[in-house]
Amino acid sequence: MRIIVTDNVSDTNKNRLQAALDARFEDAPQTPPNPALESMAQRGSCRDFTSASVDPALLRTLCAVALAAPTKSDLQQRDIILLEDPKQRASLAALVGGQDWVANAPMLAVFCGNNRRQRMLHDQADIPFANDHFDAVFNAACDAAISLGAFTAAADAIGLGTCPISAVRNEARAVADLLDLPDHVFPFAGLAIGWPTTAPRIAKRLPLSVTVHTDRYSETALSDAIARYDADRALTQPYQTQRCVETFGTADLYTWSEDKMRQYSQPERADFGTYIRSIGFKLD
Repeated sequence: MRIIVTDNVSDTNKNRLQAALDARFEDAPQTPPNPALESMAQRGSCRDFTSASVDPALLRTLCAVALAAPTKSDLQQRDIILLEDPKQRASLAALVGGQDWVANAPMLAVFCGNNRRQRMLHDQADIPFANDHFDAVFNAACDAAISLGAFTAAADAIGLGTCPISAVRNEARAVADLLDLPDHVFPFAGLAIGWPTTAPRIAKRLPLSVTVHTDRYSETALSDAIARYDADRALTQPYQTQRCVETFGTADLYTWSEDKMRQYSQPERADFGTYIRSIGFKLD
């Protein structure tokens, strides 16, 4: 079942791709209809799932599609762990803060970066691994990110809802222990998967003038563009709660910029580098 996202898109007879882009960007490009791109432009994170299970065969197909995505130098340094055991899912949900929407998801997966297989090839051939530095973990993380993006795009295309869970890195060691991850394999992100109860909202994004550049990076009129974005978000997609009110108080106009500033004013994952080093990576 394909769910057509109509939130923020009132005219369902118009070019759906254009409508989705217009709903998301103030400076969306003019584009002809393209059904192949609609689900990607319409996508949104889903945190409200039905109780229906997801067919294991379908999940395997989605994994195959995700792992067909590009990988650095064909190294294939990513793995997907599907948590089919309800106890495993409950344990993971507890580790990422006990959020109800995670605990209630019919399926959880964890996407991992894996530099272990490459090192095993060197051990078997008795040839030194000559790239034992930061790029080793960075490449594996990028491979995991690419596969995560491909999985969510594939899931969206067939009507499934998904939401990434970066909080697996908050308790990286505990998550690794739960999943029996060996050295040089690390949790990159979790993913909640299920059939959505309602179509996810199309979240507004920063203008393309801020994030798409031609020939050279540019910050021309950046402050003005972000100010417009803040005002539009506050008016059309206001935050339901404010972060860290005990520190910052309650803002009369709570914007995207204010939310992100408050979020990263608090320490988070300061021990992740220590964990990465503890499983054998060098970050030089």
